[in-house]
Amino acid sequence: MKKPVFTIFLVIINVSVFFGLSFIGMTEDASFMAEHGAMYVPYVLERGEYYRIFTSMFLHFGFQHLMNNMVMLIAIGYTLENELGRVKFLILYLLSGVGGTFVSMYQDIHMNEYAVAAGASGAIFGLIGATIYVALRNHGRVGNVSGRGLVFMAAVTLYYGYANGGVDNFAHVGGLVSGIMLAFLLYRKRKKEVGPDPGL
Repeated sequence: MKKPVFTIFLVIINVSVFFGLSFIGMTEDASFMAEHGAMYVPYVLERGEYYRIFTSMFLHFGFQHLMNNMVMLIAIGYTLENELGRVKFLILYLLSGVGGTFVSMYQDIHMNEYAVAAGASGAIFGLIGATIYVALRNHGRVGNVSGRGLVFMAAVTLYYGYANGGVDNFAHVGGLVSGIMLAFLLYRKRKKEVGPDPGL
């Protein structure tokens, strides 16, 4: 298997941004995070700060939030990047994150309740959705990862989010659905390599 270059690259970016912000303020403070690129719908709609749709994916509320997401990114990215290819993997990660953010924004606007949001979980749920799709195309497994295990993990995570406050479940669902749809468009099942006939 090839080294998962973009998975490592994304981890480095997320960790670097977190520690960079930690040196100048409190990453668990919503106001501080909003000042430094977190998603806040009124700032996007009223100020035209559309960059937040992208930058919010690389910000995390505290060390535990960062570590939970990075462990998942490494665990899933290591296998999925090899299956999709590096460029397609990066495209899927970024667009899933954007998809999750859009669903979260829609819900905030619909409910007229606005919260500061950040984190890579929408993108990571996109990776989960993509891995589930790829597993379905490959008899239930992708490398050492089973599609059934990922479905269970996604279900438990979503349930935990709904049962406990402070989790952006709509970003998770948006990322998951985006990942499945993008995998449908981007993934091409590899043909098995056929060796020479030993009888020849």
